[in-house]
Amino acid sequence: MSRKGRDARTWRGSLVLLTLALPACSNAPSVPVLGAYFPDWLFCILGAVLLALLVHTLLIRRGFGAWLGPPALAYPVLTALFALSAWLLFFQA
Repeated sequence: MSRKGRDARTWRGSLVLLTLALPACSNAPSVPVLGAYFPDWLFCILGAVLLALLVHTLLIRRGFGAWLGPPALAYPVLTALFALSAWLLFFQA
């Protein structure tokens, strides 16, 4: 068998093994709202953005706004932290 044929066979075998390792999507993580199903991460992101805005407002009012700097890096990271924490807390029972 030539090297090219053996490489293609190995590649196909690897592809088959990878597809067997993928889980089926029979139970999609979604939440029903007024008859429509929305993914649960959507609610986590929405809540996280609201919490980040609340933290930003509280820090500015208390005079600690400069503590989280640079804001272009700190607030997206804070939003991701809140979103992932909410997802783990509410949807991963």
